Amino acid sequence: MTDLRLLVPVSESVTLRNTVAYAIRHALERTDETEGAATIHFVYPLSERPTLDPKSEETTVADTLLDRVTVWTEEDIEDDAERVTIDTAVIGTEEYLFSPVDYANALVRYARTHDLDVAVFDPEFSPLGTTPLLPPLEAEVRKAGLDVEEAPVQRERRSPPLVRRGTVTQFLALFGVSYLFYLLLAGSLETYDLVTGAISASVVSVALWQVSLTSPVRPVRAGKQLGRLALYLPYLLWEIVKGSLHIAYVVLHPELPIDPKVVEFDAAVWSSLSITTFANSITLIPGTLTVDVSQRRFTVHALTPTTYEDLLEGSLERAVRFVFYGREATEIPTPRERMNDGDENT
Repeated sequence: MTDLRLLVPVSESVTLRNTVAYAIRHALERTDETEGAATIHFVYPLSERPTLDPKSEETTVADTLLDRVTVWTEEDIEDDAERVTIDTAVIGTEEYLFSPVDYANALVRYARTHDLDVAVFDPEFSPLGTTPLLPPLEAEVRKAGLDVEEAPVQRERRSPPLVRRGTVTQFLALFGVSYLFYLLLAGSLETYDLVTGAISASVVSVALWQVSLTSPVRPVRAGKQLGRLALYLPYLLWEIVKGSLHIAYVVLHPELPIDPKVVEFDAAVWSSLSITTFANSITLIPGTLTVDVSQRRFTVHALTPTTYEDLLEGSLERAVRFVFYGREATEIPTPRERMNDGDENT
């Protein structure tokens, strides 16, 4: 029985998500073969000069990225959590990392402290931005005695094809969603509605199954997300009711106590669907309006102090994370806790 102990350095990159998925997949396959356990340490090497401020901008970026990695690992592990242990850490906080040797020393020191024997690198790992660092860094880590592996992932296309190969599972998933949506709008289960709904869903599925659902459908994960979505909808409806009552109070108040404000913040949601859900939920609640979304940067117009305070307290964002990433993702800090000085614009 042999245990697998991996060190995975992380930085913001287009292939990071696939690298995390590869590390988890590799660990699960190894535990299947050896009946051992696996431990994966995701580490963020901090490249800034040491300061007395423990909550510097770079530290906040590191913590946010590691939170995202944790959510991804929980998605990929699913029901095999007992087989793989996940740890995250920010390293190099007490020194100034500049050269490949500096980074290699920090990584090797961490690996030896935690008894790790293999370093898996993201092919786009670049903690210094555009400065090429990976080849000399891998050489230095290998020279120090660690096994080095580069995750076999490809860089995502900048302009992916609109139409891709679809599967029967994706077709059936799109048909089911379209059919349920039609019946929900019809509000009836009469024979006419059942028949016309099936015809409409078939037309939609044939036309869009290679466009809408181009990612692999995982029935277990999709079922869990649908179950959490069923809990989210009543919560969203309650927030809409509360927002409506609040705006009605403001409108009827003799002094009209409004204080319009534009708030900008980075949301801790990462997939296109979760970002869209969060943006639309904000707009559906009276008193707030999503003005713009750029990647994860949200620009929201809030009508009163209560509405933007509620937004920054993060209950709605936490609920959206719960739908897409599970209960553990709700522990990520709120937008207010993540915001740096000057991020809130008025």
